[in-house]
Amino acid sequence: MLDSLDLSQQLPKGKYKEYLAPLKNELRDLQREVINARRPVIILFEGLEASGKGDSIRKVVEPLDPRGFNVELTPLELTPEDALRPPLRRFWLRIPAQGEIGIFDRSWYMPALAARVNGATKDPEWSERKEEIKQFERQLVEDGTILIKFWLHISKREQKRRFKKIEKSRYGGWRISKSDWKEHKRYSQYNTVADELLVETDTPYAPWTIVPANDRYYRRIHVLRTITETLKRCVRQVPGANDVIVSLPTSSERHPPETGSILDRVDLTKSLSREEYEAELKKGQNRLRELEYACYERRIPVIIVYMGWDAAGKGGNIKRLTQELDPRGYTVYPIAAPQGDEATHHYLWRFWKRLPKAGHFAIFDRSWYERVLVERIEGFCTEAEWKRAYYEINEFERHLAHFGTVITKFWLHIDKEEQWRRFEDRKNTPAKQHKINEEDYRNREKWDLYAVAVNEMIERTSTNYAPWTIVEGNCKLWARIKTLKTIIAALESRIG
Repeated sequence: MLDSLDLSQQLPKGKYKEYLAPLKNELRDLQREVINARRPVIILFEGLEASGKGDSIRKVVEPLDPRGFNVELTPLELTPEDALRPPLRRFWLRIPAQGEIGIFDRSWYMPALAARVNGATKDPEWSERKEEIKQFERQLVEDGTILIKFWLHISKREQKRRFKKIEKSRYGGWRISKSDWKEHKRYSQYNTVADELLVETDTPYAPWTIVPANDRYYRRIHVLRTITETLKRCVRQVPGANDVIVSLPTSSERHPPETGSILDRVDLTKSLSREEYEAELKKGQNRLRELEYACYERRIPVIIVYMGWDAAGKGGNIKRLTQELDPRGYTVYPIAAPQGDEATHHYLWRFWKRLPKAGHFAIFDRSWYERVLVERIEGFCTEAEWKRAYYEINEFERHLAHFGTVITKFWLHIDKEEQWRRFEDRKNTPAKQHKINEEDYRNREKWDLYAVAVNEMIERTSTNYAPWTIVEGNCKLWARIKTLKTIIAALESRIG
């Protein structure tokens, strides 16, 4: 892919000036269309050092309103904070909101490439990393993001010439370091790995534009023309109109679907006496505290997801779960409808923000599964959006599992009669009245619709790396002990 590129291509200065002004004017107007269409735009520049990334970015932003774009410079090395979370998280946090343009001087590609060249990434992990990148980009594009990817390519000879020129610069000499010269000596190796990476991540939804960059005039016009043509083609396109068809997890990853309704087979008569409960609770809480410390020592991140019917007992369950834990080691996230920045980003964005550091617990009271439940039933997203959420969620959880995260997911199940009894108890008990509102009664009227959605959610997103556990919840005591034991078993299985 790179070896066949004609690096001798040039553009005369006169032609460059002739093309530049119209392209800049067009790009300025297109920024307004992007804002009006509420489409996020990502433009990323990759390439070896001195290939012209900085100069290209300067030319792109010259005509733009600076209030509508942001330039992200990605260091190759992870910060100590980033190293405690999955590699893609730092890029999820930097994706632009609707109507904004995010420009990346290096992105998720160069750190992956450098790690591979330096031998830090072995074959299995390298394959997984490339697949995660493709999934990340596809999720963004399906959500409406316009993604434009440039690889600026120069010859080894040209890179050496530029390094020497920069070193002689009065103000820019500091930019060329010993590591840059070390990279230059390994030019062929970087080229080989980059070529493989480009080929495998050149997809219909996120294609690469390979730019011969020996000549700066040719490079600038090529970049500007590609951006303007892509924006013109995409900004008027309805987001999601060309959804990519992606299969669900393989049979070895997803638990096989069962006949009949999953929820209908739940035995809600299971219960514990108060005496049994107190004994099991104390033992379980003590063991979980020990495992919390073990997870911290071994830097194992833990995610615990609580979903369930209104009044199913999620809050009381979480309270008993955390009662004896070190509060410095966990965070509980109550999830409500997205607001502010959360509503202008991909729906998974706010959950990537809340991922626990390695060695810590994150407990979600409701979660990303609202996409296929509340948002599906209430019409807060399109049918195409909630249908593709199944594989997006599976990919999300696979990324977390690949990083080493222990994931436990609970559906707290009660029947309609028990829910009504709890509603009435809340309504008639002053200390509990804040827990009940008209929306709870309105949701109850859609019980059957939610039951269908819950069954499909469990069937399609219960995997061997993030299985669902259905908790029989008519007896709160039983439910609390079952979740506690399930979490303990999952952690013990990991720690050994």
